[in-house]
Amino acid sequence: MKTGFVYHELYMWHNTGNFAGALPYGYPVQPYEHAENPETKRRFRNLLDASGLLKQLHIVEAREATDEEILRFHTKEYLEKIRSHNDDYAFETGMLTPMGRGSFEIAKLAAGGVIEAVDAVLDGKIDNAYALVRPPGHHAVADMGMGFCIFGNAAIAAMHALEVKKLGRIATVDWDVHHGNGTQSAFWDNPDVLTISIHQDNNFPPDSGHMHERGEGAGEGYNINVPLPPGSGVGAYEATFDRVVVPALQAYKPDLIIVPSGFDAGSWDPLGRQMMTSSGFRSLTEKMLAVANEVCDGRLILCHEGGYNGSTVPFFGLAVMEALSGIDSGTEDPFDALLSGLGGQSLQAHQSALIKEAEGLLDKL
Repeated sequence: MKTGFVYHELYMWHNTGNFAGALPYGYPVQPYEHAENPETKRRFRNLLDASGLLKQLHIVEAREATDEEILRFHTKEYLEKIRSHNDDYAFETGMLTPMGRGSFEIAKLAAGGVIEAVDAVLDGKIDNAYALVRPPGHHAVADMGMGFCIFGNAAIAAMHALEVKKLGRIATVDWDVHHGNGTQSAFWDNPDVLTISIHQDNNFPPDSGHMHERGEGAGEGYNINVPLPPGSGVGAYEATFDRVVVPALQAYKPDLIIVPSGFDAGSWDPLGRQMMTSSGFRSLTEKMLAVANEVCDGRLILCHEGGYNGSTVPFFGLAVMEALSGIDSGTEDPFDALLSGLGGQSLQAHQSALIKEAEGLLDKL
């Protein structure tokens, strides 16, 4: 198994400035650090290095996405607005989405990194890939940044695969704790992309990610949202994948699967209230590998989104990378037993009832 890995130190130089979690500071809010700061992602990469796994991965070099590639999704006005503020020390691109000096170029590098991962898999250079990019992308819409996201990395890469690589069908499976509203909006009326988001019900964006959001026109039925209740653990996530996600992919039969991979559904994350563990993320990755092998010759790309607990995220990421590559680094997660023992980790009746309702979304595939 050849697993590719995209990373660039400049991703960590995207400066979100002083905030208080996700909110701007200013009396009575004391300045602190932004939730989307570099350390969770840098620590993920560092654990790959310290464990010895990094040197066994196949490095995929990132590049900046071109204007043409970005404009497949975003408006020219928005692209030029972000470009014009590249030399500013602080600028708000949209809802809760700050940028700093050089962030325009770094955001292009993030989008281009995911495109390069897609190309490397489709060209047969590697079997699958993880793009550890920053800033994230799944909330950005065509004309506005949102939720820490500047450009829609996964959406841009999927559009590249459709237009340049001439794929017929693509699926995105977003397991970030927040609704992948930007990716949903990119393909709302397009049956060539099946968009699936498994997220915490009504977390972010507000009033977004409902089960009745199905797409429209030719795309009706090709958008699936599973808004899991707060407090959902590994049992609920595994059941969602077994009963909704995997059957949807088997019915749709995409040529490529892209996973916007956020680890903020993990226990103890400050911006989520779910209870996933490294064992849980390993299990979801194994399920995605199995269905990718079944429907699209194993073509599977993961691109990094959220995850804000600097202690646990590296172990969630290591578990995913071990599953993707088939390599056991021998590094144990010291948090796993504790998090796995939290009350409510097994599938609960109210969660199963919601998943049962979501199974009805597969009728049109």
